[in-house]
Amino acid sequence: MVRYKAVIAYDGTNFHGFQKQPNGRTVQEEVEKTLQKMNNGEQITIYGSGRTDAGVHAMGQVIHFDYPQERPVERMRFGLDTQTPEDVAVRSVEIVSEDFHARYDVAEKTYHFKVQIEKPRSPFRRFYASYYPYPLDLEKIQQALPDLLGTHDFTSFCATGGSIEDKVRTIYQADMEVSSDGREITFIFRGNGFLYKMIRILVGTLLKIGNGRLPADSIPEIIALKDRNAAGPTAHPEGLYLAEVKYKN
Repeated sequence: MVRYKAVIAYDGTNFHGFQKQPNGRTVQEEVEKTLQKMNNGEQITIYGSGRTDAGVHAMGQVIHFDYPQERPVERMRFGLDTQTPEDVAVRSVEIVSEDFHARYDVAEKTYHFKVQIEKPRSPFRRFYASYYPYPLDLEKIQQALPDLLGTHDFTSFCATGGSIEDKVRTIYQADMEVSSDGREITFIFRGNGFLYKMIRILVGTLLKIGNGRLPADSIPEIIALKDRNAAGPTAHPEGLYLAEVKYKN
């Protein structure tokens, strides 16, 4: 068997997330169906760097799979890219060592979260950016962002339903960019890993700070409390993008 690593992008609008499930269309299911066709009807399982929820997009999701024979990587990429549905694109394919694992070898991930702040809202962005119709002081958000950097127990920013007990994570980058026309903001978070719905809760909290309903210096206290109720609401999924996954070595 030959182990392949692929970087895929997908529009999460019509998916019930990445991971295969009994009810609902998923990215894993669609890619595996394509690989099965390419492999003369024999089933192939893919493994992702992590799951994404319903409605969440990816620009740089990484998967690996084992294939019975070695094929030229561009032929493999082209075959996958042209036979998967239109809302999935296969950006690159490479052969990796048989001990590579898309999930367990992750060194860091980068997520983007887009928030539409123009009024009236654009109907064309409804599946690709969360909408926030309330006043925002972007200076307060900028003031709060550095407090997220470093290694912390992020229990306050983890939704119930996650199975991971160790809530300590390290955030290397927490930035906000404003589009040139001022209609949209993009949060950028880069870290060694993120908890269940953590990015969406971080964004919900930062928007609450920008709206003046939480003080700009409240992040350290929220972290210290280790209480989900201390943080802000969970932002909607359509603004979230898995942008990049980096690996050890």
